[in-house]
Amino acid sequence: MAEDEKPYRVYRGGRQKGKVPAPTLRQPRRDRRGRDERRRADGEPPAARGPLALRIVRQIGWRRGLLLGLGGFLVLFVLWGIGSWSAVSGGMAKANKRLPAAAKRQLAPQNGLLFSSPTTILLLGTDSAPIKSRAGDRHSDSIELLRTDPSHHRLAYLTIPRDLYVHVPGLGNTKINAAFQAGGPALALATVHEFTGVPINHVIVVDFSSFKELIDSLGGVTINVPAPIRSNRFDCPFKTASACSAWSGWRFHKGPQTMSGQRALIYSRIRENLLNPRETDMARAGRQQAVLQATMAKMTSIGTMLDLPWDGGSLVKPLTTDLSTTDVLQLGWVKFRSSSSATLYCRLGGDTASTSAGSAIIPSEDNRNVLSMWAGASAPQPPTTTYGPGCAVGHTIAP
Repeated sequence: MAEDEKPYRVYRGGRQKGKVPAPTLRQPRRDRRGRDERRRADGEPPAARGPLALRIVRQIGWRRGLLLGLGGFLVLFVLWGIGSWSAVSGGMAKANKRLPAAAKRQLAPQNGLLFSSPTTILLLGTDSAPIKSRAGDRHSDSIELLRTDPSHHRLAYLTIPRDLYVHVPGLGNTKINAAFQAGGPALALATVHEFTGVPINHVIVVDFSSFKELIDSLGGVTINVPAPIRSNRFDCPFKTASACSAWSGWRFHKGPQTMSGQRALIYSRIRENLLNPRETDMARAGRQQAVLQATMAKMTSIGTMLDLPWDGGSLVKPLTTDLSTTDVLQLGWVKFRSSSSATLYCRLGGDTASTSAGSAIIPSEDNRNVLSMWAGASAPQPPTTTYGPGCAVGHTIAP
């Protein structure tokens, strides 16, 4: 031992004589899988030790895989968008040409984009059934106002009975569905606006006779039938008179059911339910609106949206409208984001009476209150009479 060395080491707790104890080797900590948990001073585990270039290559590979995945998704999305736009735009251009210029002049300007601003759309359903007694008949069997509220993800429907007795410009007082018969969409727009006072931004005319092909291309629609139905013998599916005579009519059971295009068209055309003679014409209008709304819901579903590049053109064949391709895609997005449980269903109404136009519905003073409910300015209240006005939330009004 050198003279200047001391046989002890100085520790913070004091001195200890004797030889300096050799350091003991600590066993490395191991995780549950038995792997070494020792870390370097910079926090890297032993597994990460290695050449710097190797670590950089590993990091670049992980990031490159993520970027390639995102890039591939964006490419597919862009291709889907281009294909959808091309398929729908051709059909929409034809639908726009079918709408007369006089009807377009009746529309109020749209403030903002459809997916972010409220808008009002007039839905007119016509049914040119191939029946001699209805040859040239262009009445609007279904009249409905749709109000969108994107900020609250809510839709509001306002049904206008086709037999409502109102003033039609140029015709005087008559049933409201006579407006379409006399002047097409233009006069129907003017009449509905005059009666309700509601500015209408867009119009969609749907030909129910063309719905068969549309619904079949969608794979059918699901409709909740409120009560069992057995119709009279119309549109007999058999070829011989004897078979049609023995046939008891069309039947629909109560509850949700998926209908083909032919069956949905028959359901919308039923005028008489032999199982419930108390049904009114509002029941038929309700069936037509159920078919229309179920079709709209199916058209805006995710599955249909994914098929737009292939089926987009056929989906708009039954339509006559001013809506552009961009408007339709925005409307589909608004419909997709809306809550079915919060959807508002309203109807105008009154009392039946005999008029110069036949049996009609004389408008009730309560229609003003219903218009306020439909606009969201007051709480919805249900109808109190068979033909009375009112609203319901989350379900249609029972006829």
